[in-house]
Amino acid sequence: MRKTLLLKAMLLLTLCFPMQSLAAQVSIGIGLPNLSIGINLPIYPELVAVPGYPVYYAPQVGGNYFFYDGMYWVYQDDTWYASNWYNGPWSYVAPNLVPVYILRIPVRYYNRPPAHFHGWRHDAPPRWGQHWGHEWERQRKGWDKWNRSSVPARAPLPTYQRQYGGDRYPRIEQQQDLHRQNYRHQSRDKSVRSYGKQQSEQRYSPPAREERHEDPRMKGQNPQTPGGGQYEPRTRVQEQRSQERELTHEPRGQEQRYQERQREPQGQGHGQKKDDDRGR
Repeated sequence: MRKTLLLKAMLLLTLCFPMQSLAAQVSIGIGLPNLSIGINLPIYPELVAVPGYPVYYAPQVGGNYFFYDGMYWVYQDDTWYASNWYNGPWSYVAPNLVPVYILRIPVRYYNRPPAHFHGWRHDAPPRWGQHWGHEWERQRKGWDKWNRSSVPARAPLPTYQRQYGGDRYPRIEQQQDLHRQNYRHQSRDKSVRSYGKQQSEQRYSPPAREERHEDPRMKGQNPQTPGGGQYEPRTRVQEQRSQERELTHEPRGQEQRYQERQREPQGQGHGQKKDDDRGR
């Protein structure tokens, strides 16, 4: 009898623990569409204009950190990220959605150039086509050709963010309101405009406007996370996990990585293959 009870208890534990582990993973993913990429800026960084480009870079930041058309851009671990706020949170940007003027930044303005930049001209953009492969180059054909005499003006810096350093740095749910109240710039680059809108919706979406298809098995359960983050559709959680898994995998061929990303569902800028071609 005692042995039977022990076996039943062990079976029950085996069944329960995987469910608890899965629930913990889902609670981490839900409501957190943005990533922590290891950059921590306690104060607003010094941003310096890149001559001849509508872009700023941060010479004092220990990373590849830029500002373009109202958003901050970081290149780290062969991945681009973007944010409306200087210290994130950061959202992943697929290679085929990176704005052309970010791609065109000369190698010399990368404070921490990766190893594959070695040997490339410092006064020219990185060789993205060579690095990301033929499929990417086919989709972004012409990214490295533009009329340098008609480059768009630089967007104003959101210097109001200087007052929000250290412990005063706002939470995600506060950032969008502060940004709308204090920064009037309208993005001129179509890709930045659509991506910025998508990022805003991901971070902060009023529950009343969300359309949800409730799983009957979830009926009666609270759709919010323990920390108060808003519930997100499962497809976005899956996409976020897929991105996180890819960032933690061992390095693979860049063309293979890009092609795999292309086969995954994209939640941002779907169908957009061209960037703003102004200035070519």
